[in-house]
Amino acid sequence: MSPVVVIGGGVAGSCVAYFLARAGRPVTVVDAGIHAASTVPSALLNPVRGQAGRVPERALEGLPFTWTLLRALVTAGFDIPHGAAGVYRPVPDEKTRAKFDRHRPDGLDAQWQNPAQVPFALTTGHTAVLYLPQGGWVDGAAFTRAVREASGATVIRARATAWTAASVTLHDGRTLPAAHVVHCGGSVGTTWAGLDGTHRAGTMLRLHRAATPAPVSFGAYLAPAAHGGVLGATFEAPATRWRPEVLPLTSLEWLLRKGLALVPLMDTAVTGAWSGTRVSGLVAGPDTAGVWHLRGLGSQGFLLGPLLAAELAGRIARHGAGDGLSP
Repeated sequence: MSPVVVIGGGVAGSCVAYFLARAGRPVTVVDAGIHAASTVPSALLNPVRGQAGRVPERALEGLPFTWTLLRALVTAGFDIPHGAAGVYRPVPDEKTRAKFDRHRPDGLDAQWQNPAQVPFALTTGHTAVLYLPQGGWVDGAAFTRAVREASGATVIRARATAWTAASVTLHDGRTLPAAHVVHCGGSVGTTWAGLDGTHRAGTMLRLHRAATPAPVSFGAYLAPAAHGGVLGATFEAPATRWRPEVLPLTSLEWLLRKGLALVPLMDTAVTGAWSGTRVSGLVAGPDTAGVWHLRGLGSQGFLLGPLLAAELAGRIARHGAGDGLSP
């Protein structure tokens, strides 16, 4: 039997490979190794997004699904630094709090707290803090690597230059036969393929210590990491294609101001920086040529990626509704 060939070894492609393998399908992952967004040092598992407090469709399914998968991988012996102490969303005024409440769906586990109730120091000026006890953070690189290794897929370090529904051509001229082809290119792969999407570069400063014991997010976010902590946000304007990441010096002052607006940082040292680009414009399913896609997850790769990958894998493996979805 020819394998299913997955193009892209980031969080989406690795999760598709994992769930296809669990469904009994042989899998080959073609990975060029350039998927920075999936190597984020501390990705938030946070269902309440942005400064308007919107909750993405299916976030309330995706969040516990990701946690279940992560815990299964840890039980299997994989080292995945993470924290499940919740996420704190401080808001500056009652108008913003009203937006959060307006977008709050039934079933969301969240409680408003007075800033004085938060078990660590916040900067003054916050009206209230929304605490999301089911949220947290995960080391993106460790999670992606673990789920890819756990899949047992054959990994070919190469760039895919062309594909059909039944084959993938590599940059060295080799052609891989495939039972199905799944394109899971992130910002880089989407650009190489000439596919549509909105690309946003993000910046993260590595801190010598975690500024807070759990993630805090509004405008920017502070979170623990495997080593120390991070301060991250998106500053650069969106683009129509990926460009190599550079340290965006123009955003650093802005980023530090955003961090200082959340918590005091006077005794926190910056030890390094990370940049990565994610692409938005979700596509999950086959195109007219019969090639399957899971791409365009944007900042929700770890929140929704595992759930959507499981569902896509179930469809490809021709399981019945509901099969193939358990981590």
